[in-house]
Amino acid sequence: MTKTGPTQRYRSIFISDTHLGSKGAQADALLHFLRYTESEYLYLVGDIVDGWALKSRWYWPQRHNDVVQKLLGKARRGTKVIYLPGNHDEFARHFLNTSFGDIDILEDTVHVTADNKRMWVVHGDLFDGVMQHARWLAYIGDRAYTALLAINRIFNRIRQFFNLPYWSLSQYLKHKVKKAVSFISAFETALSTEAKRRDCDGVICGHIHKPELHEMHDIIYANCGDWVESISALVEHQSGELEIIQWANVISLSEKRRAKLDKPLKEAGSI
Repeated sequence: MTKTGPTQRYRSIFISDTHLGSKGAQADALLHFLRYTESEYLYLVGDIVDGWALKSRWYWPQRHNDVVQKLLGKARRGTKVIYLPGNHDEFARHFLNTSFGDIDILEDTVHVTADNKRMWVVHGDLFDGVMQHARWLAYIGDRAYTALLAINRIFNRIRQFFNLPYWSLSQYLKHKVKKAVSFISAFETALSTEAKRRDCDGVICGHIHKPELHEMHDIIYANCGDWVESISALVEHQSGELEIIQWANVISLSEKRRAKLDKPLKEAGSI
């Protein structure tokens, strides 16, 4: 279980779908995560920069630049950083098998865990039937998703006013809509089948913004989640054990602890 406070050290960290360049990107939470975690390997599993959003309207606040600088800094200090572009940052696929600022850019790769499990790492959009056969529909869906996120931000500002934790309306709707559930299941099955064909023990992916870690037909399926809704990452401990980290919960706990520490100080100051 992840604790708040000192820097958390892992063997490997996998993050995906940060969508920098879009208003939905939770850059503050991501910066908090990057500041309080260290690892030997850091995998950026696609959709790190949202090229689709930037084409529609340029949006690049300083916080998004801070995230990029933090990632480059980790690479300079010796973290092995591997970038696997997705559909939203597909422009980076023009630079596959090259390095940028000590970051290796690859289409996919195999990560070997500390306990010798071979994990195929890929964004996953190539196994999304909508992306491959009806790209126009994917663009329409993205616009609708962006609108839903805007509603979600207003909804959570109200929750924050009442000291309630972050809650994702779009994640809730995904889990309730039968077709969405069916799509997620088909996506997981397709990637797990391909991982088995590649003689791997499992797959680590992103793309569908749903953090998950389970076994399917003796294949480990791990989805990193995202930094728009779920605020999550996949980590590998020094033992090789994989775990989904819900960083929004970590931040919430940290804020509550700070409040408890601040309260006696405020009371003492008022005497």
